[in-house]
Amino acid sequence: MENGPYIFCDILDFKGLQKIVVNHRVDWLIHFSALLSAIGEQNVPLAVRVNIEGVHNVIELAKQYNLRIFVPSTIGAFGPDSPRNPTPNITIQRPKTIYGVSKVHAELMGEYYHHKFGLDFRCLRFPGVISSDPPGGGTTDYAVAIFHDALRHGKYQCYLKPDTRLPMMYIEDCLRSLLEFMTAPKEKLKRRVYNVTAMSFTPEELVDKLSKYVPELRVTYYPDSRQEIADSWPQVFDDSEARADWNWKPKYDLDALVDFMVKDVQENYINGNGKKK
Repeated sequence: MENGPYIFCDILDFKGLQKIVVNHRVDWLIHFSALLSAIGEQNVPLAVRVNIEGVHNVIELAKQYNLRIFVPSTIGAFGPDSPRNPTPNITIQRPKTIYGVSKVHAELMGEYYHHKFGLDFRCLRFPGVISSDPPGGGTTDYAVAIFHDALRHGKYQCYLKPDTRLPMMYIEDCLRSLLEFMTAPKEKLKRRVYNVTAMSFTPEELVDKLSKYVPELRVTYYPDSRQEIADSWPQVFDDSEARADWNWKPKYDLDALVDFMVKDVQENYINGNGKKK
């Protein structure tokens, strides 16, 4: 409660959102509501509503009330026709998931509203984001689930091939990039959408690092439908424009990520009897 007001709302209820903005004099809107890649493929109509109609609502709201708005995008906004190593800021985007399609749509809508109405729209394309919270249905979530399973059971069944390289970042870097980007002066931003990342690794590279903390760790690989998604995504993300324009720089490499994740999951979930304190 000491962290401030919490209000339950429906992203598809425009008038309800409008009421919240007016009553609480909101001036920044950070919009994270979305069905992630693997979950979105299981329920495309719902993903269309949440990921596309939801974005329409918040962008229109931001225009009406002159809000600074942030909508995250993703490595999933690229597809098999995009260069994968590295993937630059501006390149072909033909994603093969409804999640990716909806994020490209959000990028373009935000840029359009910026040029047409002067909306202060800001967007970062995030890689896989790793935190101690349980997985949320994304293709990169193996890199979260493995910590929970390894520390509890000493084994993990991975749904990607061992050599599947994907861009990643630790949650602390993710949140800091968001804050630094949102507070960056408008005149420093040469574009409205930027790639950000911290590292790229494969499941077998992560297992190698984690084995130092769980020596008896046993990992098996059974690729499923998420492998096809991962194979269409960037392997290495080029975030040189973010580094040049607003001085983005990650703090956590793979060693630091594994160290902090082991501590986070142990303290918040294992020692807390399976529930985050």
